[in-house]
Amino acid sequence: MLVGIVGKPNVGKSTFFSALTMATAQIASYPFTTIQANRGVGYVRGPCPHVQFGKPCNPNNSICDSGIRFVPIEVLDVAGLVPDAHAGRGLGNKFLDDLRQADAFIHVVDASGGTDFEGNPVGIGTHDPVLDVNFLEKEISYWVFGILEKQFQKMAKQAKLAGAKIEAALAEKLTGLSITESHIHAALRMASVDADPTLWSDQDLLKFCETLQKISKPMIIAANKADIAPPENIERLRATGYVVVPTSAEYELALRRATKAGLIRYTPGDCKFEYSDQSKLNAGQLAACTKMSDWLGKNSNTGVQAVLEQVVFKVLDMMIIYPVEDEHKWMDKQERVLPDAYLMRRGSNAKDLAYKVHSDLGDNFIRAIDGKTHMTIGHDHVLKDNDVIKIVARA
Repeated sequence: MLVGIVGKPNVGKSTFFSALTMATAQIASYPFTTIQANRGVGYVRGPCPHVQFGKPCNPNNSICDSGIRFVPIEVLDVAGLVPDAHAGRGLGNKFLDDLRQADAFIHVVDASGGTDFEGNPVGIGTHDPVLDVNFLEKEISYWVFGILEKQFQKMAKQAKLAGAKIEAALAEKLTGLSITESHIHAALRMASVDADPTLWSDQDLLKFCETLQKISKPMIIAANKADIAPPENIERLRATGYVVVPTSAEYELALRRATKAGLIRYTPGDCKFEYSDQSKLNAGQLAACTKMSDWLGKNSNTGVQAVLEQVVFKVLDMMIIYPVEDEHKWMDKQERVLPDAYLMRRGSNAKDLAYKVHSDLGDNFIRAIDGKTHMTIGHDHVLKDNDVIKIVARA
C-alpha cells in the first residue's frame, strides 16, 4: 500500500513526512524545498493477537511492541503543487507522475492560513485554507481529464459500436494510475452524466473525472500547524466533507527526535511523554517540552500518527489479518508465532486472503480455518479485523 503526501509548497509536508517515517527529508521555510520524491515507511497500529493467545509472537513483516502490532505503510512525499500544475506549471508534471501508484492521499494543509497559493509566507489567518483543498481537487481532476480528453470520444464510439460498456477501455487507459474498472463503474454511477458517453461534453467528462478522483484516490486532510491555527479554520476545513485531523508535524518530529536521542520516552500517537532524565535538558529544551506537553494534554496527540491510521482504517477501510500455517499453535512453517500481518479491505473473504498471501494459494484454495474458533470456513466467508486464519489449498 502506498500513501501519497500532497499539498502546496511550504505547508510542512516534508516535516510531516519526516515525523511520520523518521526518514531524512530536506526541510526549509520556502517553496519547492522538495524536488525529488521522498520515500519512507510509516506504521499503523492494532492489538496483536499474541496477547489473547498467551504466547510471545515472532513478527516477520511487521513489528510488535508491548502487545501492539505495527504494520508498515509505504509513504511518498512529493514536490509541492501550485495552481495549473496539470498544465506543467511549477513542478506539476513531476508531482502528478510521482503520485500515479498512490492508493490514497494525505493532503497537508496549512491550517494557520499563513502561506499563499504559491507557498510564500503571509500573515497568520490571511489565506483561506479551504481554497487549498478546492484547488488540489481541481488539479488532480484536470490531470485525469488531460489523460482521457483526446481519446475519449473515440473510445466511447468504439464501445458503442461493439455493444460494449466503456469501463474496460477506460480502465486500460488509466491502468498506470492504479485506477480499476470497479472504480470507473462506481464513478459512472455517481457522476450524474448521460448513460451514453458519446453524448458527453467536456464538462461531463470533467465531472466524471472529479468523481473518479474522489473514488480512486481518496483523501484525508492533515490540518497542519494546528498549534498556531485559528480554531475557526479547522472547523471550516471540516465543513468540506473530508476527514480532517488537526496536526502539528513540528511537535511530532521534535518528540520523535528527542526519543531517539534518549531525552524522553514517547510512543507515536500517545497523548503524553516521560522524561528520561530532566537534568540532561537545557532551559530552552525544557521550555519546548513543557509547551508540547501542554498541547498534547489539550489535543490528545500531535495528529501525525492519527492521520495515517485514519487514512488506512477509515478512508480506505482496511483491517489487519494474520495468516498462519498451524491454526492451533498460530505458527508458520518455521514455527514462528503470528509472523505476518496483512492489511485487507473490510468485506474481504477467505479466498481474497489466500490470493494476498500467494497467487498459488488462491488458485488452489480448498477451505480456510479460523484460528480462534477452529471452525472450517468457506471461500466466501467474510473476514473480521484481527482474524487468525489458516488457508488449506491443493498441493
